Amino acid sequence: MKGVTLENEYAYIKDGKVFLKGYLEMPERQIGEVKRTEEEAFQYFINRYDIAAGKVDQLEKEIEEAQNKGSYLTKLLQLRKRLLNFDGIGDFMPLLKRLDDIEVFLNELILENQRNNQEVKEELIAEAKNWVDSEDWGEASDQLQDIRTRWIRTGPMEKELNEEKENEFKEMLDSFYQRRKAFFDEQNRIISERKAEYEKLLDLSRALHSRRDWDEAFEDMKVYQRDWKEIKEVPPKLLKALYLNFKKSNTAFYEKYCRAKGIVVKRRLDPRVEAQIKMMKDAEKLSVAENEEIFNAGTRAKVLLNEWKNVRVPSHLADRNVAERFRSACDKIFELTYLMKVVARKHPSFNFLDNDQKDSIKYREMENIVYRARTDLDELIKTNQSAGNLSEDMERMMISNERTQKRKLLMKEIILEELRQKISH
Repeated sequence: MKGVTLENEYAYIKDGKVFLKGYLEMPERQIGEVKRTEEEAFQYFINRYDIAAGKVDQLEKEIEEAQNKGSYLTKLLQLRKRLLNFDGIGDFMPLLKRLDDIEVFLNELILENQRNNQEVKEELIAEAKNWVDSEDWGEASDQLQDIRTRWIRTGPMEKELNEEKENEFKEMLDSFYQRRKAFFDEQNRIISERKAEYEKLLDLSRALHSRRDWDEAFEDMKVYQRDWKEIKEVPPKLLKALYLNFKKSNTAFYEKYCRAKGIVVKRRLDPRVEAQIKMMKDAEKLSVAENEEIFNAGTRAKVLLNEWKNVRVPSHLADRNVAERFRSACDKIFELTYLMKVVARKHPSFNFLDNDQKDSIKYREMENIVYRARTDLDELIKTNQSAGNLSEDMERMMISNERTQKRKLLMKEIILEELRQKISH
């Protein structure tokens, strides 16, 4: 070639410029210039060919190691385009042939995956058909959501089928959700109507308070109560709130009615509350037992405790004062029982002493018991304060234990003070 000063089968240098010879459909083109010597320029572009070969090697390795190999097709096409325009001297044909072979492999793999995806999505459509006509809205919604999640995780099908199946699946789900929306809209409408009926009766009930024709108003109240029971169901929370207001209004009217009529109303306690009051009074009677009698009182107190646990009083009826008095009485019985056990062990002749001597012994022993209880509580508090990061359950248990010990110490101190007053008289 005229004017060529350096050449091989892939490139040549002419007039201080480096040209790459044409191959395939690619025309001959300039890829660089000679900066210092022709040999250095030629070698520079020969070395650059190694970069192109390395890119192909790297892509092959990545595809081999990848799980989702099909995702590399776009990267392969981009690399082929770059190779066709790459400024380097060497045989690009083998590199392009390797990319062609990889592309064939990836296309076959993608086609196989698309066929598998098609099978999976057709199964999901069949599975969805079992639920789209269901009126078990909660279960159907959960199942269809699960099916939809699996659909999204499944890759595409062949292009010709993909849009068709996507639309079919979407239409099925849309149909279900539209029916569900229509159902709940209707339910909300019905609930709103029933709520309005309840509220109307509530307003009528409140209007009774300003009436003075008491007998007629009383009959109207009974009618409203009957009508209230005939209204069909609404959600429990809503019904509870409405009923509490209705009951409050009726109770207030009934109290006014009784005052106007001179009727004395005796409030009826819940039988469970009455049972707790009786147990509380029994425990308080037992807590004044003296000396040996306290052992029988302790046995009876244990029975009362078990009975108390079996009486389930709703929180809105429970009387906290009754509960605290019962617990306090039982605490006192058990502390006195323990005191008498200590006395019986350390003073065998206790029963032969006069009352003043007995009270003095009990006071001294109770002093020792209180001292030990205070020491134990101080140690417990220090231990709890020095504890590191604890689980919620463990921390709750420690706090509960500390409160119990404080409560028991308080009762011991109350007994000690009662004994002190007895021996000082």
